[in-house]
Amino acid sequence: MTKAPINWTNMLLFSLTPAFAVTLVPLYGYFYGYDLYEWLVFIVLMGFCGMSITAGYHRLWSHKTYKAHPLLRAIFAIGGACALQNDALHWCSDHRRHHQHVDDNKRDPYSAGRGFWFSHIGWILRDHESNVEDFSNVKDLQRDPILVWQHKHYLSLLLLTNIALPAILGFIHGDVIACLLLGGLLRLVLSQHATYLINSLAHIWGRQPYSKSNSARDNLFLAFLTYGEGYHNYHHAFQWDYRNGVQWWHYDPTKWMIGLCSMVGLTHDLKRCSLAQIEKAKIELQYRSAAEKCKLLNIPENWRLRLEQEYEQFLHTLQLWTEHRQAWYAAKGKQIQESLGYWDQLQLRDRYREIQYKLKAQRRRWQVLMRNLATPLPNLT
Repeated sequence: MTKAPINWTNMLLFSLTPAFAVTLVPLYGYFYGYDLYEWLVFIVLMGFCGMSITAGYHRLWSHKTYKAHPLLRAIFAIGGACALQNDALHWCSDHRRHHQHVDDNKRDPYSAGRGFWFSHIGWILRDHESNVEDFSNVKDLQRDPILVWQHKHYLSLLLLTNIALPAILGFIHGDVIACLLLGGLLRLVLSQHATYLINSLAHIWGRQPYSKSNSARDNLFLAFLTYGEGYHNYHHAFQWDYRNGVQWWHYDPTKWMIGLCSMVGLTHDLKRCSLAQIEKAKIELQYRSAAEKCKLLNIPENWRLRLEQEYEQFLHTLQLWTEHRQAWYAAKGKQIQESLGYWDQLQLRDRYREIQYKLKAQRRRWQVLMRNLATPLPNLT
């Protein structure tokens, strides 16, 4: 098979910057050292670039999981240029095609099916057929004047943010070279490859609790490196959710930042997947896996019937819980409270709590069934 022609601009950029980073940064540190100010410049610019990609390029523009104030959009546009991962129109177009054709080696721009190297950076180094400049899937973004401005002035912005900005910060402190090496060079290389790990390693290493229809995986370690983007199996299953870490305790700084910005009016219309949808996706996947295992191991018919009954009962209880939860929260609204009597409200609350308890009991029974099936000889008692 004929290899795609090399993109020499990208080849030189992604070859020379890491080479300079692993040589010049430690050499300067050895002979002259870095102080706290210079490391703070590195950390702040890393966060600036990382959040601009995750909260801006990814969750705001690619998936439109929330809406943002023009000021915040402008900050993300400048930070995205600083990250040097192409302008937002190119980035979002590629990412939308990735989701539309995930794991398709011909149409997914960075398909994990073509191996770690290709999905991580190989797709950038050559002019592959999937790397076409096609903005037909980002016509909505072309109506955003901030993105049009960034697209037009992208080269100027990347030079200003990657060279001028760290140089000015270094000049203020008295060491331009140190800030250029840490806040410019090292930050650039690490922020780029942190993002690329989601394209590559997050499709290879981790768990798949929500869907096995594609290679995306949840990985807590990657979440720490990528501002919460490591919950990739969840993201591919529910890409319209502004959260990647769906649980409150999941490490997802991007989710927390978007939520905090909503408190001061910088973000609004945050989209969330319902608890029932998430629970249903997990149970359906577990049921399909369990049913396949039953068939493979020739497990007795009565056990398979029990599995099916518990699954149907779980879905029924989940649906009841959803309906009663909606009714109870609606009843807590001021207008509805005025139209409902006190005893009616109590009945709605008690019924909701009853169904909630029933759902918890149902979940425990289901977990027991899954544990039994995980043993070599399932306990049928």
